[in-house]
Amino acid sequence: MSSVARLLPTPEAHDLLELTSELADKELAPNADDYEARGEFPRELIRTLGRSGLLGLPYSAEYGGAEQPYEVYLQVLEILAGRWVGIAEAVSVHTLACYPLAHHGSTEQRERWLPDLIGGELLGAYCLSEPAGGSDAANLTTRAVREGDDYVVTGTKAWITHAGVADFYNVFCRTGGPGPKGISCLLAPADTPGLNPQAREKTMGLRASPVAQVALDGAVVPAGRLIGAEGEGFRIAMGALDSGRLGIAACAVGLAQGALDYATGYAKERVQFGRPIIEMQGLGFMLADAATEIAAARALMLHAARLRDAGLAYSTEAAKAKLFATDMAMKVCTDMVQVLGGAGYVADHPVERYFREAKVLQIVEGTNQIQRMVIARSL
Repeated sequence: MSSVARLLPTPEAHDLLELTSELADKELAPNADDYEARGEFPRELIRTLGRSGLLGLPYSAEYGGAEQPYEVYLQVLEILAGRWVGIAEAVSVHTLACYPLAHHGSTEQRERWLPDLIGGELLGAYCLSEPAGGSDAANLTTRAVREGDDYVVTGTKAWITHAGVADFYNVFCRTGGPGPKGISCLLAPADTPGLNPQAREKTMGLRASPVAQVALDGAVVPAGRLIGAEGEGFRIAMGALDSGRLGIAACAVGLAQGALDYATGYAKERVQFGRPIIEMQGLGFMLADAATEIAAARALMLHAARLRDAGLAYSTEAAKAKLFATDMAMKVCTDMVQVLGGAGYVADHPVERYFREAKVLQIVEGTNQIQRMVIARSL
């Protein structure tokens, strides 16, 4: 793995990234191919990251978080993704799943549940999309009806990362009329009666990361688990996605960097026509373009993160970062397969897997067409 020059805000951040690199090299890199080939979720490896403090990085130390700037958290994700993007995605989704409680929960709710959520032992899921409404989240149909001290929730959520392995689920559901103002957020534990994860989807990439529908068949969730007020769910969901888009951008930058590093190493060793192929201008220029595009995506991502850390508006910049970084990752991973030629098309080399994994990053946390809509509207 190449060493990327980084300007960090604190010495503590430098130590954190060194720890992350060490964990990624020793615990993640040696296991990625095996887990992905078997399609097995690496739950114990996630716990290892949690016990090392990597599952609560941007959250308050009062509740067990590391209270790191988003600028630093995203660079942690990037390092993880450079070794195994499935793990980085898991950390990003978990961080997203903690957002509603951390930013919109009452003091009592945060004190009761947040330390466990961000402490590393519990894993979260984020249930917004539905079979008939992925991008059109404002028109979701899952309904929660108040009955005494509980909500009874009925509907189906789709494309839920960590379905079946999560310990808690953020369920966005309709408690009022049509449109975004009728949506609320419930924090449901995995053992909620009537909350039933379905069979896993068979995905192109990230095969160790379970994705499935979650059926809510009269699921009974205590009213005390309502996050924010009724009708605030859509605002909560969109705020979480702004942050989540930066997480996916970081995953894309790390994945592309990992692909470039591998292809560069291969090009130095592979000899054709009497010299290493990296000396051939056609391939050397592909590597140079990839390095430049990765650096540009990283800069765009960190700019958005610094706006967020400063308390400034960053929604449009997050959309730009997610759009550019994930399109970049798809292009770079495609080119790095080409650098390896026929060898890049077989599973003996990880760029084949990187290529498959890059595609989903253009889809999750809002498709790149949605990002373009967000950016265009800001103009």
